[in-house]
Amino acid sequence: MLAEFLQFLFSGLTVGAIYGLIGLGFAVIYNASHVINFAQGEFVMIGGMATVFLMKAGVPMPLAILIAIAGAAAVGWVLARFGIETARGSTVVGLIIITIGASILLRGLAQVIWDRNFHALPAFAGDTPIQILGAALLPQSLIIGTALVLTMLGLRLFFEHTRIGKAMQATAIDPLAAQLVGIDTRRIVRLSFVLSAALGAMAGVLVAPITMTYANVGVMLGLKGFAATIVGGLGNPLGAIAGGLIVGIAEAMTAGYLTSAYKDAVAFIIILFVLLFMPNGLFGRAEVTKV
Repeated sequence: MLAEFLQFLFSGLTVGAIYGLIGLGFAVIYNASHVINFAQGEFVMIGGMATVFLMKAGVPMPLAILIAIAGAAAVGWVLARFGIETARGSTVVGLIIITIGASILLRGLAQVIWDRNFHALPAFAGDTPIQILGAALLPQSLIIGTALVLTMLGLRLFFEHTRIGKAMQATAIDPLAAQLVGIDTRRIVRLSFVLSAALGAMAGVLVAPITMTYANVGVMLGLKGFAATIVGGLGNPLGAIAGGLIVGIAEAMTAGYLTSAYKDAVAFIIILFVLLFMPNGLFGRAEVTKV
């Protein structure tokens, strides 16, 4: 029983870490622009698919990963510059529709440029599992967990100890006040999309050796990342990580102890409960408006 429980737990922590990384992208963009970017899942797809095809073209894996992440970041900049900024002044719903349209466009382009088939990256540290109390832990899972921790630390240092990071925080708190002190908020929004796209692409690269990648892989992963953000508290980076782990573990336990048929529904059931009883998420704070 213990071995079985640990196996489900390891699986849940692995996928939960990926959901958390994707959720971080949602949080970064929401903080800077109050836009929910439903193209985030496509950044995940670009990361995995671009790495696969670059490696097939003979590019070494480390360089292929860097190029794929940089390419996704460039796509994020284009979306911010020619999608979000062009519609500046539109309603929040209008901006969300733009990101949904971008998501559909990117999936279509991926099928044209690459293909519709499933592809897998080789595991970064081999396929031999590590045995822990009868449960098997893949080395790739450890890499994913390490990447999550390093990303959290890196983002904390970036936001607290760099001028650009502090400018992003100021924009998140009060865009008008940030503009009055000389911060270019449009540049900050573009940067948030670039950072978000890079985080999504990194998640796509990390998960590809385990779940494989294909043109439509971002649809469900993006929704699960969004679920992680809502559960943790929209706009709260640490909440997105915690929400991702909660969703991942709940999903793995449901698939293991009940049935895998309802695995994908777990995230959305959790969202419903959170929105009903804790509308600001588990770690979110209520917004106070003075009139």
